[in-house]
Amino acid sequence: MGLWKRLKQGNTSSGFAAIGNAFLAGIKGIAAAFTGNGSVFASSMHSLADAINQGFVYFGSVVAELPASKRFPTGFGRVINIFCMVAVIVVTVMAYETILKGWHLFREPEESTGLLLNFGVLFASLLVDGFILIKAMKEIKAESSADNSGGLFSTAFKNVKKASPATRLVFYEDLVATSGAVLAMLGIILSQFFGILAADGLISILIGLLMLFVAFRVGYDNMVGLIGVAAPVEVERKITGILLEDKAVVDIKKIRIVQEGRLYHVEGTVELMKGLSLADADDIKFKLTDTLLRQSEIADVVLGIIEDDDKKSWTEK
Repeated sequence: MGLWKRLKQGNTSSGFAAIGNAFLAGIKGIAAAFTGNGSVFASSMHSLADAINQGFVYFGSVVAELPASKRFPTGFGRVINIFCMVAVIVVTVMAYETILKGWHLFREPEESTGLLLNFGVLFASLLVDGFILIKAMKEIKAESSADNSGGLFSTAFKNVKKASPATRLVFYEDLVATSGAVLAMLGIILSQFFGILAADGLISILIGLLMLFVAFRVGYDNMVGLIGVAAPVEVERKITGILLEDKAVVDIKKIRIVQEGRLYHVEGTVELMKGLSLADADDIKFKLTDTLLRQSEIADVVLGIIEDDDKKSWTEK
C-alpha cells in the first residue's frame, strides 16, 4: 500500500484539527503580541497545544492502522494510545504556561488594545474550532454506530467512550477550544467595556484549568487503553447476540472482548447442541468466526467449541 493511501487511513478529525489549529495559533499569537491581551494569549497557547497534539495523534492513527505482522501478531492498535499520552504531556505544559500568564495578569492587570483585532481572531477561532468539533461529533456517531435518535451533540456525549482514542482527543480538545474562544471574548468585554482588568487574568486561568481537565481525561482514557480494557456492554451484547443467533449454539461458556484502539479482540468458547459430528461442529465454528470477522470493528476472533453441558453459563448484562 502506498504512502498516500496509508495517510488517508488516518483519523481525519485529528488531521483537519492539526491544520486548523496551526493556523489559529499563528493568528492568535500575532494578535496577542500586538494587543497584549492575556485571554487571546491563553487561547493561542491552547491552539498551539492542539495543533502539536493532533498532528502527533494523526500520525499515530496512521501507524495504528498498519496490518499485523509476524513480529506483532495483534497489530499496532495501541500505538495510538502512546501518541495520545505524548499529547497529554504537551497539553499539560501549555496549561501550566497559560495559568502562569493568567496569574501574572490577575496580580498585575494590564490594559490591552486592539479590540476589533482580538474579536476578529476569536470569532475566526470559534468558526474553525466549531467546524472541527462538529466533524469530531459526526465521527463519534459513525465509529460508535449510534442510531439517529437524539441530537448530534447529545449523541456524541453519550457515545464518546466508544470512539477511537484519536477522535476522543479531538472532541475533548475542541470542546474546550470552542469554550475557550467564548470565554476569551467574555474576558475582553469585561476588561474593555466594564474596566474589570483582572477578568483577563481570571479567564486565562480558567482556560488553563480546562486544558488540564482535557489532559486528565485523555490521559486516563489512554492509560486504560494501554493496559487493555473490556469492551462496552453494548458491544458485548452485539457480539454475543450474533453467536446466540445460530440455532446450533445453546450457550456461551465464556467470552472475553478486549478493546484496542477502535477495534476489538474476541476470545471465547461456545456450547453447541449435543449429537453433532466433529465435522459439523467445525463448520459451525468457522461460520461463526467468519460472521464476527465481517463486523468492521472486530480485529480478530479466537473461538472454541464444546458440547452443551446442560448448565446455563451466559446471562446478558
